[in-house]
Amino acid sequence: MEKIIDENKQGETLVVEQKEGNKRKLFIESYGCAMNFSDSEIVASIMANQGFNTTQKLEEADLVLVNTCSIRDKAEQTVRKRLQKYNAVKRDHNPKMKVGVLGCMAERLKTKFLEEEKIVDLVVGPDAYKDLPNLLAEVDEGRDAINVILSKEETYGDISPVRLNSNGVTAFVSITRGCDNMCTFCVVPFTRGRERSRDPQSIIEEVNDLWNRGYKDITLLGQNVDSYLWYGGGLKKDFEKASPIQKATSVNFSKLLQLCAKAQPKMRIRFSTSNPQDLTLDVVETMAKYNNICNHIHLPVQSGSNRILKEMNRLHTREEYMGLIDNIRRIIPNCAISQDIIVGFPTETEADFQDTVSLMAYVKYNFGYMYKYSERPGTMAGRNMKDDVPEETKKRRLQDIVDLQRIHSEIKTKEWLGKTVEVLIEKQSKKSDAQWSGRTPQSIVCVFPKGIYEVGDFVNVKVTDCTSATLIGEAVGLSPS
Repeated sequence: MEKIIDENKQGETLVVEQKEGNKRKLFIESYGCAMNFSDSEIVASIMANQGFNTTQKLEEADLVLVNTCSIRDKAEQTVRKRLQKYNAVKRDHNPKMKVGVLGCMAERLKTKFLEEEKIVDLVVGPDAYKDLPNLLAEVDEGRDAINVILSKEETYGDISPVRLNSNGVTAFVSITRGCDNMCTFCVVPFTRGRERSRDPQSIIEEVNDLWNRGYKDITLLGQNVDSYLWYGGGLKKDFEKASPIQKATSVNFSKLLQLCAKAQPKMRIRFSTSNPQDLTLDVVETMAKYNNICNHIHLPVQSGSNRILKEMNRLHTREEYMGLIDNIRRIIPNCAISQDIIVGFPTETEADFQDTVSLMAYVKYNFGYMYKYSERPGTMAGRNMKDDVPEETKKRRLQDIVDLQRIHSEIKTKEWLGKTVEVLIEKQSKKSDAQWSGRTPQSIVCVFPKGIYEVGDFVNVKVTDCTSATLIGEAVGLSPS
């Protein structure tokens, strides 16, 4: 696999991996969660072995794939617009182009895409990417192709991903697939199946390979990383049936973090996403023990109201969540915490919403991702609950918490004024070609003048100014990391 250096529209230098001798072109776009972006790298690897190199030029592609998200209606509408674009290019420039849908929308809308709307040639669910060569052969023979079967095993542990549009510094490493939690608003258990984990040895091998290729920062990925549990393979729900030896030698998430940290002591290690009911204190204690595990936890709360949490089937209470926050800050005082919050969930009253506001005031998150509820077909909420909060009320509540989060984010970034932080340079700043941009261990973006430094350097930066989202500073030298 050779590396081609490319420049994107923002002028950032990207590393695009290409396999020598491949003649066909794959254009692939990803939407939604980080897992989809990671999955697209697996797809690119599978297709590289079938003679495809990736391209960023849609018009020259032989195969166009879009990796989709179903968690919110807006994401689905974005994908539909892209499909219209692909088919327009196919019609006007490249009639032999094949178009396919991957990911969660593929599982949910398979019949609609292929048989009713006839806007794609193949539909492939998240667990069926190894079948892509067979499906593409069907398409080449003039037949529609579909595979959305969900697996009971971790599916892609033996595949080395092709890093797509990479900066050559940061990378995703998938460790689990699926989710058992059955939140009433979420489609993931239906589109990605039950929880199962990847062999830790294959994870460590991928981490070591990334370090040897120059990567400095990895994110361990899963719909619920804290549920990671390897006991030889199989679904997490079947762990109780495992043998005594399997149980005694099993690896949970805390042990996996430790293995990764010790395997590459100079590699920054992050993880996402956590679930409050599953984040145990041994994970937090492991974070505190190893300097290369970054001090940031993304901890979705969804609502501050116990009544709404129950309606959402979130298996934690407001009080339990706040207690977890207290313990995190006791063990790791400078740990950044971020959130996901939904407003306007069915039956949410103004009092319920104010419970969310007061919880935000208690935690004062570093940053967050906030949404107004949108009904998703097939979910328990979609089947059983009336979407009864007026749209204008949803919009007002969303704006209220976005404004509040901006205030809290500014409070948190100002805490770093005058301090020196370690920044891993990831890319050129979007706002100035004279500045580098990178992140601290707390996942806070920091920009500073380029000077003598390069992408991939660990640099100590003294913070002199900030916005609500970004630290601004001056480099004071390379970090020993």
